[in-house]
Amino acid sequence: MKHLTVNELRLEYRDLPATAAGRPTLVLLHEGLGCVAMWRDFPDKLAAASGCRVVVYSRPGYGASEPHRQARRPDYMHREAREVLPALLAALAIEKPVLVGHSDGGSIALIHAGSFPDAVAGVVAMAPHEFVEAETLAGIRAARAFWASSDWPQKLARYHRDAARVFADWNDCWLSPEFRDWNIEACLPAIRCPVLAIQGEDDEYATLRQIEVIGERVAGAELLKLAACGHTPQRDQEAAVLAAIVAFVGGLA
Repeated sequence: MKHLTVNELRLEYRDLPATAAGRPTLVLLHEGLGCVAMWRDFPDKLAAASGCRVVVYSRPGYGASEPHRQARRPDYMHREAREVLPALLAALAIEKPVLVGHSDGGSIALIHAGSFPDAVAGVVAMAPHEFVEAETLAGIRAARAFWASSDWPQKLARYHRDAARVFADWNDCWLSPEFRDWNIEACLPAIRCPVLAIQGEDDEYATLRQIEVIGERVAGAELLKLAACGHTPQRDQEAAVLAAIVAFVGGLA
């Protein structure tokens, strides 16, 4: 695993080289409890299938990346999209990437594309959140109960140097009263790059309204709704997701 310093924080990352010329770099943005290792072999398969350079990193506090020193705030995804991600792209000399984000990572990708519309070649948002739904909060409450009654803390500790903080930061923030009005729909109309939004029909954390909003507010956005698929499309329907991303990237000018 490689490391680089971004905004005074040491972050871990993987950098898989391109195997075909003229392809954009794909930057993978993980979910709210994810990290580099929790993508498993998906980055390798995506690199092989697309021919693209694939970069995947752990956000501050995740995996082996150094944590923020201050407590998490409800605007943490906006800060990641507008402060950390631009600095990381600059440090790795990545221009006009395709952002491939899952869950929180999908939201971060959309915020970044809406904030810097000329800096992104495309966005693939898998199970992203644009607003807080009752279904989301119910899933997060269920996760809290499972965390307290199972061996999940020990399992998550295999991937994060401070798994308890990773879980608490995510769970406490989403369930806080201050987060109820969190919403990124205002960012969507400013997005000018192509967007592919993917969501499972059995997503346990959201309804399909999450990607339907993208279709309504982002010009030309493509929606892919997957049957027999929950909140992690790249695992539940890996072959379909890989094929969709490769086709999407192949269609970019």
